[in-house]
Amino acid sequence: MKRHLISAADLTRDDAVLILDTAEEMARVADRPIKKLPTLRGRTVVNLFFEDSTRTRISFEAAAKRLSADVINFSAKGSSVSKGESLKDTALTLEAMGADAVVIRHHASGAPYRLANSGWIDGAVVNAGDGTHEHPTQALLDAFTMRRRLVGPDAGLGRDLAGRRITIVGDVLHSRVARSNVHLLTTLGAEVTLVAPPTLVPVGVETWPCEVSYDLDRVLPKSDAVMMLRVQRERMSAAFFPTEREYARRYGLDGDRMAKMPEHAIVMHPGPMNRGMEITAEVADSTRCTAVEQVANGVSIRMAALYLLLGGSEPAVTNTARTEENK
Repeated sequence: MKRHLISAADLTRDDAVLILDTAEEMARVADRPIKKLPTLRGRTVVNLFFEDSTRTRISFEAAAKRLSADVINFSAKGSSVSKGESLKDTALTLEAMGADAVVIRHHASGAPYRLANSGWIDGAVVNAGDGTHEHPTQALLDAFTMRRRLVGPDAGLGRDLAGRRITIVGDVLHSRVARSNVHLLTTLGAEVTLVAPPTLVPVGVETWPCEVSYDLDRVLPKSDAVMMLRVQRERMSAAFFPTEREYARRYGLDGDRMAKMPEHAIVMHPGPMNRGMEITAEVADSTRCTAVEQVANGVSIRMAALYLLLGGSEPAVTNTARTEENK
């Protein structure tokens, strides 16, 4: 395992499968009466969030605490950042406090890479989303959810997503989730198709390892999983489509469209949802939608990532020797 987790593109197939398999072990811990491992006892994990977040921040906090790590939650609001403190000075402060890992979400693309390669801190850096660039742990939990649903929890161990067809629909231009998923799913052998209005397709997308379509109805019948992306109004500085109603008509997923998907196919959403726009309530609340399941799987994936970065590369739950050493 590498020292940092900055980009899904940095992961090899073996890296990704190791994380997914370790997450399966971590998921079993959630079924225990006491949902804790002593693996990272004495380690300190800092959640450094410069952007608002619910799922990701709580997920990382839960993951670190289940591994018995000490957790420090840092929010830019109410901190010295609001007074003009730089990322460097914030990082030096965290280093002085002995942070073993820093989970960073930042509005500027490239901030986690800068933090990891600056020499400001010695600990591991995990990218929890940077601007419109990447969100690798979200892609990992999405792949974990797909493997569990399409292959099976036990049958999926050691396996990738070879031959699976994944469709990602919506605001690809502003989506770090889409970028990370394209890299990771391709590494795992899946065939990825992006579907979006032409105005919401990034420049240079032809160099990405995926197909691009503007016709959602054409790709649905051959999709194993359909991931709906939120339209990120907060990042839009212009009119990218005529009206919300027009967008929903062309690129929204409703019950009629879901019926065109194969029976085994699943619907995914990284959250938060704009119900009635990219996805209807009927679809969001159906048994085929994995949005809530993705949140639960996110804790397992982040436990696996933190363990492998800070603990080791052996199986986490069965490795009693390493557990005893860390006590």
